[in-house]
Amino acid sequence: MIKHLWGRFIRPIDPWLLLFTILVLILSTILLFSASNRDLDMIINKITFMGIALTVMWLVANTSQQTLIRLAVPAYVVGLLLLIAVALFGDISHGARRWLHIGVTKIQPSELMKLALPMMLAWYFHHFETSIRWKHYLFAAMLMIVPVGLIMKQPDLGTSLLIASSGFYVLFFAGLSWKFIGLMGAAGGGLAYVVMHWNSCINILHEYQCRRVATMLDPMQDPLGAGYHIIQGTIAIGSGGILGKGWLNGTQTHLDFIPERTTDFIFAVFGEEFGLLGNAILLILYLLLIGRGLIIANNASTLFGRLLAGAITLTFFTYAFVNMGMVSGILPVVGVPLPLVSYGGTSMVSLLTGFGLLMSVQGDRKLMKS
Repeated sequence: MIKHLWGRFIRPIDPWLLLFTILVLILSTILLFSASNRDLDMIINKITFMGIALTVMWLVANTSQQTLIRLAVPAYVVGLLLLIAVALFGDISHGARRWLHIGVTKIQPSELMKLALPMMLAWYFHHFETSIRWKHYLFAAMLMIVPVGLIMKQPDLGTSLLIASSGFYVLFFAGLSWKFIGLMGAAGGGLAYVVMHWNSCINILHEYQCRRVATMLDPMQDPLGAGYHIIQGTIAIGSGGILGKGWLNGTQTHLDFIPERTTDFIFAVFGEEFGLLGNAILLILYLLLIGRGLIIANNASTLFGRLLAGAITLTFFTYAFVNMGMVSGILPVVGVPLPLVSYGGTSMVSLLTGFGLLMSVQGDRKLMKS
């Protein structure tokens, strides 16, 4: 009886995905202890959210693909309605309208859309699997543009870029033409040109977003203001050298030079205390997670599963790349956390829910083989 129950408990869990995830979470907890100046309350909160996120991951992993397909459209519609509600009634904090009061709690609907959008697009292409045409890509692009536009309006550039990338990855895996991808690249180049011309930039983006890009190009133009984050992050990473200064011994960290050191800039703390070797270990763990996700996507039994798993995996890659890039000074600061490492319960639950979807896709393949 116990053996049977244990078998049902572990059946949906992908052991490799779980192992790599647990290793990153352990590493992140050790790092947070130093980054937070040994704040036990933050450690307890992180461990609590880890338990919640892992439980949600297990519940989602136990959900069949057919159920996920049925939930795709309702999840997207609910997410879109919540984003509209945020635009109309959301709370304003630090000049941004991103949160919505529901009952006694607050939610950030953009977090739901990180998963609802790729599910919706995967469902859409799965529905037209045998007859995908240009019109389907155009309609899918509209499904993506609406929520992304609402989130940019909040404004929340970092989250809107992540959600846009998750939608683009579904289009890419669904067979989007390289010509269209080239056009999108040209559009990105045009945007970069606009950013270089300040007066044009502020007519398209918010002023603070233009300032972030300009600061990335030359952080020393405002070393004590907009450029401070990038300068201190690069100093911390560079000062770590090959082996780092040692756990709890980061001077930039513990002398309070690194801003947002438990959240967006925690990679600077990691680089200072564990050096290039530590960075390499973290990168290897991330690559193993990404590699496992792509294997699951490649082996998926349905087009829905393949598109969803591929999009979730590459969105995770985008999280890591954008955060490390902005801390290292090669990308503008857009407020994207380091996945599974930065302090924050909402982001962790969202990421592990995505891993639960990967396990659900893998579980369906196991059932078909058995």
